[in-house]
Amino acid sequence: MHIEPTIIIVLAIILFSTLVRVVFGFGNALIAMPLLALVIGVRVATPLIALVGTLVALAMLATEWRSVQLGDTWRLTLSSLIGIPIGLWFLKGSHEALVKVVLAFLTIGFSSYNLLKPRLITLQDDRLSYVVGFVAGILGGAYNTNGPPIIIFGTLRGWSAQGMRATLQGYFLLTGVIILVSHRLAGLWTPEVLRLFTLSLVPIALAVVAGTLLSRVIPEKRYDKYINLFLLVTGLALLAQVIGGG
Repeated sequence: MHIEPTIIIVLAIILFSTLVRVVFGFGNALIAMPLLALVIGVRVATPLIALVGTLVALAMLATEWRSVQLGDTWRLTLSSLIGIPIGLWFLKGSHEALVKVVLAFLTIGFSSYNLLKPRLITLQDDRLSYVVGFVAGILGGAYNTNGPPIIIFGTLRGWSAQGMRATLQGYFLLTGVIILVSHRLAGLWTPEVLRLFTLSLVPIALAVVAGTLLSRVIPEKRYDKYINLFLLVTGLALLAQVIGGG
């Protein structure tokens, strides 16, 4: 049976990005979206990764739900409800170049933040959670990259590593369902998207199993630098594509 080269590339990206997500608790959209945007375009990549990410969050929460920071999760989710339609408007309009530029700068900024590790203040309360959730909702609705604002917020709030990992999955699952419904109503679940998602189920399952095993034996900090360098290069490549008119 002949398999299109594009499909092989897409499945390889999903396998790798999902493996990173399971090991570290985040990162699949940040890795997959810029790469898939180069291969299949933003309008196919966004609903595809929304489906993948929501399924992965559900699988991870099956064992980590006890560590979710419930208070922050519902505030972030509630405010994201307002931002998601705005992000969806960007995605539905003729703004693909703008989407790619924002996604590139988001990827570059987030990877640079992690590499530089700036000394930041600690948030003593959750008052900013509504603002953070709103921004994350916009990014999630348009680009599936609602993770970075939440991760930075969790860092400022002093969430533990386990709490961060579990809370991210809780937030990703709740907002993921909302984003999926929005994408379905907006007509973004095209036959191509559903076909690619169906083909992705095996790579997703392999990545969840392998990632769960790796997360138990691999020191997270050892690989953090390399992953963020990879993200930085990916963001720069996407930005170069936009500048070059691709």
